Amino acid sequence: MPLQRRLSTRDAVVIGVGSMVGAGVFSAFGPAAAAAGGGLLVGLAVAAVVAFCNATSTAQLAAVHPTSGGAYAYGRARLGDRWGFLAGWSFVVGKTASCAAMALTFGAYAWPEHARALAVIAVVALAAVNCLGITRTASVTRVLVAVVLVVLVAALIIGATGSSTVTGAGFSATSGPVGVLQSAGILFFAFAGYARIATLGEEVRDPARTIPRAVVGALACAVVIYAAVAVMLLHVLGADALARSTAPVAAAMDAVGAHWAGPVVRVGASAAALGALLGLIAGIGRTTMAMAREGDMPRYLAHVDERRSVPRAAEITVAAVVVVVVLTLDVRNAIGFSSFGVLVYYAVANAAAFTQTGSDRRWPRALQMLGLCGCVLLAVTLPAAAVVVGIGVLSAGSAGRWMLQRRRALRS
Repeated sequence: MPLQRRLSTRDAVVIGVGSMVGAGVFSAFGPAAAAAGGGLLVGLAVAAVVAFCNATSTAQLAAVHPTSGGAYAYGRARLGDRWGFLAGWSFVVGKTASCAAMALTFGAYAWPEHARALAVIAVVALAAVNCLGITRTASVTRVLVAVVLVVLVAALIIGATGSSTVTGAGFSATSGPVGVLQSAGILFFAFAGYARIATLGEEVRDPARTIPRAVVGALACAVVIYAAVAVMLLHVLGADALARSTAPVAAAMDAVGAHWAGPVVRVGASAAALGALLGLIAGIGRTTMAMAREGDMPRYLAHVDERRSVPRAAEITVAAVVVVVVLTLDVRNAIGFSSFGVLVYYAVANAAAFTQTGSDRRWPRALQMLGLCGCVLLAVTLPAAAVVVGIGVLSAGSAGRWMLQRRRALRS
C-alpha cells in the first residue's frame, strides 16, 4: 500500500530545518572544536559546501524518483541493487546512531542526572507521535522549531553583547588540515537533516517542484544558523573551552554572566533534540519500509497502517533498536559513527545523480563530482574508531543481506 501525499513545501522545509538544527547546534560543536581548534569555522564551511553538493544531488534525484527511501531508491534505480542497499543500510545504521545522539542530548540538557532514562522515554514517546501520521509529525516539529529559533536568537544576542570571563576566548590557531577535515566530517552530521525531506518523497505534494525547493531552502536556513552560533561560541568560549563543553550554548551564557539564561537554553536544546529525533525516526522508518518492499529487510517491515498511512512496523522496530543504542553508546561516539554512515549514503547519492541526463538534470555534474569526492575525503579522515566500526557494520549488513536472499532462494 502506498503512502499518502499530505505534506506541503512549508511542512517539508520545517521537517528539514528541525532535523538539522537539532542535530548539531547543541551537540556537534564540542567534538568539532576538539578536532579543529580555531579552525572550526573553516571546517564548518567545508561541511556546508559538501552538504550543498549533496543537497542538489538529492533534490535532482528526488524530483525524478518521488518515492520513499531516498538514496536507497535512487541507488537501486540508477546504479543497481547492491549500491542501493549500501546507501540504504548506511542511512539506517548511521541515522540510528544519530537518533541515539539526539535522545542523549535531550537527556543531558533536560535532566543530566537521569539522561539515559529520559532519552529512552523520549524515543518511545516520539515514535508514538510518528505512528499517528505524518501530519502530526509536521505539526509537532513546527512547534519545536519555533521554540528552538527563539532560544537561539536570544542566546546569540546575549553572547554578542556580553563580556566573556573565559581565559583564552576568541579565535585561536587551527590544529592543521587533518583536524579541520575531521571537524568538517563531524559537523556534516549536523547538516544531513535535509535527507529527511527526500525519504518522505512519497508523502510530499507535487514532489518534482516541492522537494528541490524544500531541500535547498532548509539547508540555507541551517547554514545561516550554524555559522552564527559557531562565531558566538568561539567569541565567548574560545576553542579550548568549547572542546571541553558538553553543553556549549549553556556554557556560553554562563561565561557572559547570564546565568538566568541557562534554563532557557536547556529548554531550547531539549526542543531541538526532540525535533531532530522526531524527524529522524520518521526518515529511518520510511527507508526501512522501502528496503523491506524490495526484500533487503524482513518483509513485515513493509507493512503500512491503512488508517494512519504510516509504516508502523518499521517505526516501532526502529524505536526499539534506538533504545538499545541509547543504553550502550555515548553522544560523541554516536556522532562519529553516524557521520561515517551518512557520508557513505551521500556518496552513493552523488554517484547516482551523476548518471542523470537530459531533462532529469537540474545542476551541473561538477557539483556531484565535488560532493562525491568530498564525502569520501571526510569519511576517511574521521576518527579511526568511527571508520573501523562503520566499515564493520556495513560489511555485516552486506553479509546479512546475502544470507537473507540465499534463504529465500532455497525456499522458492
